Amino acid sequence: MASAVYDTIGRGYVAHRRPDPRWEAIVAGHLGADAGDLVVNVGAGSGSYEPTHCAVVAVEPSAVMVAQRPPGAAPAVRAGASALPLPRGCAAVALAILTVHHWDDAAAGLAELCRVAPRRIVLAIDFEIHSHFWLLDEYLPEVGDHTRRCGPAADDIAAAIGATTSVPLPVPRDMEDGVLGAYWCRPEAYLDPAVRANASGLALADPAVVARAIGRLEADLAGGAWQRRHADLSTLDSVDVGYRLLVSDER
Repeated sequence: MASAVYDTIGRGYVAHRRPDPRWEAIVAGHLGADAGDLVVNVGAGSGSYEPTHCAVVAVEPSAVMVAQRPPGAAPAVRAGASALPLPRGCAAVALAILTVHHWDDAAAGLAELCRVAPRRIVLAIDFEIHSHFWLLDEYLPEVGDHTRRCGPAADDIAAAIGATTSVPLPVPRDMEDGVLGAYWCRPEAYLDPAVRANASGLALADPAVVARAIGRLEADLAGGAWQRRHADLSTLDSVDVGYRLLVSDER
């Protein structure tokens, strides 16, 4: 599924899904990879959050995403997560960033992460928390309902990879990576079709449902209803929308 999804919705990905430097620093801090180590990045996409100080093999099934990898990026192998064309224990770390919920066979893919590396780091989503983000709660309850049914759950991923650490990744006010929750205090951004097209939860939803919801949001912004309802957000530096970095500390 991941290849088909991103062949369709990933065409303008790099314009809106740049790595946020604060999240990037947290991921790098937990990688624990030295210059001589190999990191396998599964579902690597355009290369966001890949380390630059050590060797990387990127695994990505979508040709559209591979084509957007920047010059000098790590070589990409066209393959799916459930059957990595790599030998057992070939890497120091297996990395997977906001990708597991798109895998056709998540259980097999997570087992593959464990097979190829003794340390695993997965950026996942707590879908229960995510589903109550104001955009979904108030404007797109249909997407919220779907989100709550998504899987695998962050706790299940943690169990599968032997994670000993779960790090919440709050979304800052000026988040640079256009994940679905990025614009929690900049709601006018969701009126932009390009922004919605690069957040899979919105891009894959029923277009008619999204259009109606965005029409209501636009009206609420114009009339001040959204601002009155969410005045408390002006005092916050970040919010928790359910993003979790799961880290296996096995060496």
